[in-house]
Amino acid sequence: MPISSPYNRLAGQRLDPLRALSDGVFAVAMTLLVLDLRIPRGWAAADVASLVMVHHGSSRWDVAAAAATMWCGSFAGLHLFWALGGSVGLASSAGRDLAVRRPASFVIFGLYGTALLLVVGILIIAVTQRPRAARRLRRGASVLLAVVGVGLVLRGLALEVLLATNAAGLRANVGPLETYWSLILWNPSFVVGGALFIATAIRASRAGFVRGESQ
Repeated sequence: MPISSPYNRLAGQRLDPLRALSDGVFAVAMTLLVLDLRIPRGWAAADVASLVMVHHGSSRWDVAAAAATMWCGSFAGLHLFWALGGSVGLASSAGRDLAVRRPASFVIFGLYGTALLLVVGILIIAVTQRPRAARRLRRGASVLLAVVGVGLVLRGLALEVLLATNAAGLRANVGPLETYWSLILWNPSFVVGGALFIATAIRASRAGFVRGESQ
């Protein structure tokens, strides 16, 4: 689709489902809010470290990694919902034009493609949580998560500032519906989602020490 507005030229693309990568992050945040994590007095460092691990069978996942996984899974499901014909929330993310016309390229690459990338993201997160994975593989996965996380944060902040300040009359070009939901949901979601990726990468880089100490 040709880029036709000042906003599109500044953002590099229209406000499409790529921005929707982060809308489920609020569901993740609500989940984390119900976790009542308290550190008893007298606990050692290893005990405190194990407190922020999510146990599943014989494996342990850091809370940040679990949250990032839930975020990716939520958005993969959302994009599949849209790709299969669902329309709730699509116009506020991709715009009314794409939501109504639903061209094949948009459905294949914008919806199914994004869902596939999110599944790949889950696999990358899983690599960072496997102590038996090769050290270089875990390190590479952590670096990739950090880079993607920084990109999400910067994109979210940049779009928020551009729309909040109405640079070059962007609000008129984007439209009131997209502007409203971008400011209160999509852009903040980018920032929070990126923060989850960065936190996962940082904690994964220390996972070897924590696991070795707590075993």
